[in-house]
Amino acid sequence: MNEYKRMEIAVGIFVFIGIASMFYMALKLGEVGGLGASGYVVTADFDDIGGIRKGADVMIAGVVMGRVDNVHLTKDDQAELTLRIHDGVKLTSDVIASVRTKGIIGDRFIRLSQGGDDTYLKNGDSITETESAISLEGLVSKYIFNSKQK
Repeated sequence: MNEYKRMEIAVGIFVFIGIASMFYMALKLGEVGGLGASGYVVTADFDDIGGIRKGADVMIAGVVMGRVDNVHLTKDDQAELTLRIHDGVKLTSDVIASVRTKGIIGDRFIRLSQGGDDTYLKNGDSITETESAISLEGLVSKYIFNSKQK
C-alpha cells in the first residue's frame, strides 16, 4: 500500500509540472502578463491609425519585429502608438512607420521602413516620420462623387 501512495504522489507531481509548464508557455508565447514583454519601447504619432489595436504586429520587411503595446489619444487629437521592438533590432532615427493592411480581411499592422541614418533609436525615443492609414471608404466616395461631376 505504501508503494501505491508513492506512485500516486509521483503522478500528481508530474501532472502538476506539466500543467504549470503549459500555462507558462501560453503566457510566454502569447506575450501576456509581462512574461513575453522584452525589448525596448518607441512611440509614434499618427493622424489616423485605421483601427489598430494593442497587440497588433510591427513588421520590418514582412517579418514580425515587435507588437503594439499601447494606443491612446494625445492632446493634439492624434493617435499615439507605443511600439515594443524586439531586442537586437536596431531602428534608424529616420525610420518611417506606416499603417498597412494584411490581405483582404483588413487586419492592420505597422510597417517600419528603415532609413539610411547612422544613429539609432533608443528606449523611449519617438518615430517622427509616420504615414496614416488609407481610408477605403474615403477613396471610394471620392471616386463616386468625382465621376458624377463629369
